[in-house]
Amino acid sequence: MRLTNRVLAVIGVHVLVMVYLVDRQLGSRLNDEAVAGLTREAQVVAAHWTPAIDAYALAHTDGRALGHRVTLIDPAGVVVGDADFDRDGMKQLENHSTRPEVVAANSGALGVATRPSRSDGDDQLYVAVRTPLGVARVSMPLISLATAISDARRAVMLAGAAALAIALLVAWSMSRTITQPLVELRNVARAIADGDLQRRASLAAPGELGDLALSLRELSVQLAARDAARRADEALLLQLTESLNEGVVGVDATRHVMRINETGRRLLGVRDALPFSADLIPRDRALREALQAAFEGETTEGSEATLLGRTVNITARPLASGGAVLALLDLTRLRRLESVRRDFVANVSHELRTPLTIIGGFAETLVQDDPPPDRRRQFAERILGNTRRMQRIVDDLLDLSRIESGGWTPNPVRVDLEAVAGDVIAAARDAASVKGVSLDAKIHLRARQVFADPTAIRQVIGNLVENAVRHTTAGSVEIFSLMRDDGGVTVGVRDTGSGIAPEHLPRIFERFYRVDPGRSRDEGGTGLGLSIVKHLVDAHGGTVRAESAIGTGTTIAVHLPPAAAPSSA
Repeated sequence: MRLTNRVLAVIGVHVLVMVYLVDRQLGSRLNDEAVAGLTREAQVVAAHWTPAIDAYALAHTDGRALGHRVTLIDPAGVVVGDADFDRDGMKQLENHSTRPEVVAANSGALGVATRPSRSDGDDQLYVAVRTPLGVARVSMPLISLATAISDARRAVMLAGAAALAIALLVAWSMSRTITQPLVELRNVARAIADGDLQRRASLAAPGELGDLALSLRELSVQLAARDAARRADEALLLQLTESLNEGVVGVDATRHVMRINETGRRLLGVRDALPFSADLIPRDRALREALQAAFEGETTEGSEATLLGRTVNITARPLASGGAVLALLDLTRLRRLESVRRDFVANVSHELRTPLTIIGGFAETLVQDDPPPDRRRQFAERILGNTRRMQRIVDDLLDLSRIESGGWTPNPVRVDLEAVAGDVIAAARDAASVKGVSLDAKIHLRARQVFADPTAIRQVIGNLVENAVRHTTAGSVEIFSLMRDDGGVTVGVRDTGSGIAPEHLPRIFERFYRVDPGRSRDEGGTGLGLSIVKHLVDAHGGTVRAESAIGTGTTIAVHLPPAAAPSSA
C-alpha cells in the first residue's frame, strides 16, 4: 500500500507539473505565435493600403480573407476602415491616436496590446504596424487562445488520469508480487522478535525475496534450537539447584537476588518473587559481611551464622559479572547430632561408672580384706545387683541400637490387649506390692485388639508400667485403651505419682533423660525405657504423647493406626 501510494503521488505531481507547464509555456508560445501571425497579416494589409484603394472596402475585404478584424487608422487617429463596422458605425468610434498599439506603431515600433474591446467587451489581441497612410491594425479575440490552452490542459489531464490508472494497475501487480511477500516477511520477523520461534515464512520464490525468506526460515529454526537448548540447560540447572541440600542464592551487581532454590528460601525465610532486593534477606552480621566481601571480590568460606533459629554455614564467592553467589549449608541437625553424641557418651559413661565404681570398691575390699561371711555375702549381693544393672543398660542400648539402625521391623498382627495387660501386671505386681501401689487395666470393649507387633506392644506397655510403678509411691497405676474416630487404638498408662514439671515433658523420651536422676538410679531405672517406647511406636507409624502435672500423676498415651504400615525405625 505504501508503494502504491508513493507511485500515485509521483504521477500526480508529474501531472500537476505538466498542467502548470501547459498553462505557462503553451500559453506564452501560442501568444507569441498569434502576435507573429497578426504581424504578418497587418503587414499584408499595410501593403494593400494604397491611396487608390478605399480603406473602408479594404478593411472588409482583407478582414473576410484573413478571418480577423482589420482596422485602418489615419495619422490623426480616425478610423477610416473597420471590418466589424459599417460607415455609420465607424462614425461612432472614438479616436484611436491614444491607443497603446497605435502610439507604438506611430513611433516606428511594432504595436502590440491586449485589452477588452470597447465595442463588445471581449479580450482582444491587437497588433498594429505603421504605413504611409496611417496605421494598419489586425486583432483577434483571446478566447481562441484560451480554448486552445484549455484543450491542451484537458488532454494533459486525461493523459495523467490514464497514467494514474496504469500506475495503479502496475502498483497493484507489484504489491502482489513484492509488497505482500515483504509484509509477510515483516510479520514473521516481528513474531520471531516477540518470541514466537515456531513462526515460519511460507514464501518460496526465486530471486532476492526467496533468498530472504529462506534465510529467515533458517534463522527461526536456529533460534528455536538454541532457545530449546537454553531452556533445557535452565531446567537442568534448576533441577540441580533444587536437589541440593544447600541453599544457593545468586545476587547480581545491582544487589538483586536473581536465583534462589527452595532450600535457600527456607533457610533465609523469604517468599518474594524473583527478582527481589538483597535487603530482604535476614540482616545477620556474618551473612552481610560475607556478601559484602564477595561484592568486593573476596571469597568467604566456613563462616557460621544463626538464621531463624538454624545454624548455617555460609560460603560466598564473587562472580565475574560483579555479583555474588551464596551457598548456605544447614548445620542444625549435624550440631544437634553432635550434641546428642556428646550427651550420649557422657550419659553412658556416667551410667556405667557408678556401678563399676561400686563393683570395683567391693571387689577390692574382698581381695585385700577378709570380711566376715555375712559382710562378704552382702558385698557379693551388691556386686551382683550392680552387674545386673549394667546388663540391663547394655541390653537396652542394644535394643535401641537395633531399632534405630533398621535391624528390626515390626510384624503387626491382631493382638489381644487384655492378655498383654494381664501379663504386664503380673510381671510388675511384686514391685507394686512393695510400694503399696495397685495395678489395674481398663480395656475398652471396642478397643480390645490392636494391630501391632506382639513383642513390641508387650515391651511398650511393660516399660510404661515399670516406669509408672517406679515413680508412684502411693495410689494406682492403670492400663487403658480407647477406640479412636479414625479406627485406630489408643493404649496408655496413667498413674497417681509425683508428676512431671512442664519444662521436662518435651525431653522425657530422650536417652538417659531423668526428671530426678538420683531417685531413678536408686530405683534401678536405666533412663532408656521411654526412648525405646518412642522408637517402637514410630516403627508402627504411631505417635506417643505425655500429659502430666506436679502432684497429680502422669498419663502416657500411645496412638496406633488401624492398619499401620510397618516402617524402618
